[in-house]
Amino acid sequence: MSMSPITLHAKPSANYAEKVSETLDLLQQAVAKFSPVTQASSLGAEDVVITHLINQNSFNIPVFVLETGALHSETLALLERTQAHSKVPVNVYRPSKEKVIAFVKTHGQDAMYQSIDLRKACCQVRKLEPLAEALKGQRAWVTGLRREQSNNRAEVPLIDRTEQVTKGQIKINPLANWTWGDVWHYISENKVDYNPLHDQFFPSIGCAPCTRSITLGEDFRAGRWWWEDEAAKECGLHAKT
Repeated sequence: MSMSPITLHAKPSANYAEKVSETLDLLQQAVAKFSPVTQASSLGAEDVVITHLINQNSFNIPVFVLETGALHSETLALLERTQAHSKVPVNVYRPSKEKVIAFVKTHGQDAMYQSIDLRKACCQVRKLEPLAEALKGQRAWVTGLRREQSNNRAEVPLIDRTEQVTKGQIKINPLANWTWGDVWHYISENKVDYNPLHDQFFPSIGCAPCTRSITLGEDFRAGRWWWEDEAAKECGLHAKT
């Protein structure tokens, strides 16, 4: 069953306009102070909002997508449309074919369900290594993290410098203060093209084997690695050391 997330969720906060201008200021600051800077996009709702803001305001922030080889067909189709319509470049990074083949050969196609270690090893090959490539030479990266997404993310700052210790880049989270209602209000107001998986109750979208739809009332990230403990639910892209 599908129901438009716009109908379900598009309810802006009372201070929505302030949040939008805070986000624009932050993106402007990112270009002025932290270039070269790039946006990491999973093509989920938050990320399409940021890419839209970048394009609408002609910010010099290219976008990159990690095409893990395990994405949903809906996500791949949105990637093509995004590349076709974006003013800024949308770069695609893929994992090493040899490493993916070796991993599947050794551990099987369903390794991620066998243990947290194997699931993280799969994320390492498919996401973290391509991420390291994407971030080479960048001073900062922009993400769609929001405080509301999970307990792990409740403290997300607008500008995160702690990453410097681990990956060498500053992380900028322009939607940190936005609610899910704000995100969908923006998508609705600006007619932003979004991933149709959201119409099937997928709030958070990753690789196909590791993402499921959720039922109303379930935790926002309940659909990611749902067979694992809440505390482990990060692929490593946003893990805190």
